[in-house]
Amino acid sequence: MKIAAISSVIICGLAVAVAATFSQATEPASNPAPIYGVTIPKGYRDWKFVAPAQEAPPLDELRAVLGNDIAINAYKAGKLPFPDGSVLVKLAYKRKQSEEFAPATIPGAPTTVQVMVKDSKKYADSHGWGFGRFVDGKPVDEAQHKTCLSCHEGNVVDHDYVFTRYAP
Repeated sequence: MKIAAISSVIICGLAVAVAATFSQATEPASNPAPIYGVTIPKGYRDWKFVAPAQEAPPLDELRAVLGNDIAINAYKAGKLPFPDGSVLVKLAYKRKQSEEFAPATIPGAPTTVQVMVKDSKKYADSHGWGFGRFVDGKPVDEAQHKTCLSCHEGNVVDHDYVFTRYAP
């Protein structure tokens, strides 16, 4: 009986170790983006869906925005500005014609993962938001990151610098 209990503990421990190793291997790289130091959040693929978007040519992308619980709760409550701790992740893909259903457009090759992090103290100079843009898990260069804030300032000041609206 004692041996069975010890064996069970060892097997459970091995299962946890394998799961942890797999989880770490499938998590994105944590390379910080220039300027803001934002990284791709662990576990973001399990976050709640905020809304889809379609970007016209020349980008010609399909996008899905996900939010952590803090951001989702703010969206649902209609709370602006977003509270500190809100994180939004945009997944972008090239548009592709479905082979199974001709009228449908589906996600093709992934292009970027874009991240916005709300921390009003850390990012006071950028209206409380830090930005990160990543290709293949690696941050893009500083020049591309310099365009993030100006685009948000020029277009969505009245929505706490966030483009995406919640799709109920």
